[in-house]
Formats: sequence, C-alpha cells, structure tokens
Amino acid sequence: MTPGISRRALPREDLQALEGYHSPQIDVPVRLNTNESPFAPPPGFIDEWLAALRELTFNRYPDRAARDLREALGTHLGQPTERLFCANGSNEVLQTLLLTYGGASRRALVFEPTYALHGHIARLTGTDVVEGERLPGFLLDPDASAALVRDTEPSIVFVCSPNNPTGTVEARDTLVALADAAADVGALLVVDEAYGEFSHWSALELVDDSRSVVVVRTYSKVWSMAALRLGFAVAPAWVVAELEKVLLPYSLSSPTQLAGVIALRHRDEMAERVATLINERERVAAALNARPELRVFPSGANFVLLQMHGDGHALWNALLEKGVLVRDFSRWPRLPECLRVTIGSRVENDAFLTAMREVLPEVAA
Repeated sequence: MTPGISRRALPREDLQALEGYHSPQIDVPVRLNTNESPFAPPPGFIDEWLAALRELTFNRYPDRAARDLREALGTHLGQPTERLFCANGSNEVLQTLLLTYGGASRRALVFEPTYALHGHIARLTGTDVVEGERLPGFLLDPDASAALVRDTEPSIVFVCSPNNPTGTVEARDTLVALADAAADVGALLVVDEAYGEFSHWSALELVDDSRSVVVVRTYSKVWSMAALRLGFAVAPAWVVAELEKVLLPYSLSSPTQLAGVIALRHRDEMAERVATLINERERVAAALNARPELRVFPSGANFVLLQMHGDGHALWNALLEKGVLVRDFSRWPRLPECLRVTIGSRVENDAFLTAMREVLPEVAA
C-alpha cells in the first residue's frame, strides 16, 4: 500500500448492493402515504404526559425491563407481563427477533408482496430470505404456504395481517396451519399486526407458551404516537426471555415508556377513532369502487390499495400536483399500477376524492 494513501473501509459485501428503506416525505397539504393517524393524541394524554415528565429523574437511566409499561399492556391485552416485549417501534421488535432467531445459515420466509422491512431487516442481519407467493387476491393459500414452511425449514416465518400494502387479513385457519407447520420445523411464526386494531380479528388469541407464535404491534397508528417510536410483541415467555438478552440496555427511553402507559388510559377515545377510520375506509373504498378505471382491494387496515387500469405512476404524479401525496407501488414487483392510500381525516379524504375526480379522466384517457 502506498504510504500516505488510506483505503476506505467497506461495509459487509452482502450489504453493499442493498438500498435503504425510504418513504417520500414531501411537504404537501394532504399527506396520505405513510399510514399515520390523522389525529393528534387527545389533549388529556398530552397534559398527563407532560405532567409525568416534570416528575421524571432525567439523570437516571430508564427502567431496563419497562415493567410499568409491560404490566399496563398486559392488563389491556389480557396477557401476563412475561409475554410482553417492548422496543423503539415495531421495526426494532422485528430487528430483535431477527438478531435472536435469524443470522448466518438461517432463513426467514416472507410472502410477497408484503411489508418491505421483513426482508430488508432479515438481510441486514445476515439472514437468508425465502419468498413465497400469494394468491391473486393477495391472500395466502394455507396448504401451499404450510408446505413451503416444511420444505424450506426457515427459522422465522413472517406473515403481515392486515398485510401491508394490500390490506388483506388472513383467516384464522390459515395462521393456525402456518403455526403448526412452523412448529414442525422449529420455527417462529411472527404475525405483524401493525394494523391489527382495524381488523375484524387478531392472532393475539393464538399466543400462549405452548405455541411458537409472536404477534407484533405498534403505537404509531391507533395511538397517534408515530413520533415517539414505541412497539411491542406478545410472545411466549420463553421467547421474550431470549429477546431480552439481545436488546441493548436501557434502549427504551423513560419518556416513551411513560407515554405508552398513559396512552392506555385513553383507550375509549382511541376506540372511537378506530371506528371513525373504519367508517371512512369503507366510504373511500366505495367511492373508488364506483370508478371503472380502478380496482380496489378489500382492506382490514387504515389504508386501501387501488390498481389503475392504465398508468399508476401518472395517477400518482397527477395527485401530487393537486397537493395529495399517496404511496406509489406502481413499479413494484407483483403490484403493477398500484397505489396505496392512507385513510385520513374526513377533510383529507374528501380532498383526495376530489382530486381523483379531477385527474382520473385525463390520466385514463
């Protein structure tokens, strides 16, 4: 090596070709692209949280075990504390699961199209990714999916339900079949329920200490806390014990833990918001279904996926010019000409529907 000339450090070879996960953050009047809640937290929550922060001992580390938060969540969900695991957003929960149960010479099974972070975080942790396919309506074939689990013998099986970006909700029998197949090969079935509160049923009822089933949820959607980053898993106690070995010490800040506890005191207000968003979802879907240029897929989440009979990207761009930002999946594999639309407030949804009426005739021409 020539003296005086340094050589740049390189990342792992398997990471050099990866791209980061990005969702456009564009300053527009109506932003319906990241599935956030359109509502700020209730004023009572803010007042209680700020009062609690004033009593906080800021020069001390947070409770590493997040005991108060886990106990409050356990009471809310009807689960024992030892089955609760909390982290900085559901993505950190997914990362911790993969650091614990994935890694070199291990595989994660995902069913595409689905949440991109399942495969992305798996690759970041050196875990091989096996891709299964969905039926034409984006649901899973229970027999074929279970057979794929047994054939590929992954360490982790990811199922997103309601699925992002399609909104589809898997049937209970499908998840039971996958749980049985996962048990046969010594794998975890991880059900990502980031949008679970908007669905008609939850895989939480499948979690107990005898099954290798983990359900992952977030405070970002229903609880209006996307800015604070709080997620959790409900899992067998023996899984939680392994995850706690991997999580960095004191990783979950005291302000975030407090917010998680206090939010649960406002569950009635949050339930009303869920009902409002479900009603808005059905209203928006009905309006879109009336357009012959579109196909709208059934959704159990706080968003809808639509498919343009034409140029989906042109539709996305025309909406953006009207000040409405939705998520463009039109060039993604398995999602030709598709856009995902977050359900916002009634005012935001009306602005989106108005923009659609204005731009569709021109785009579809």
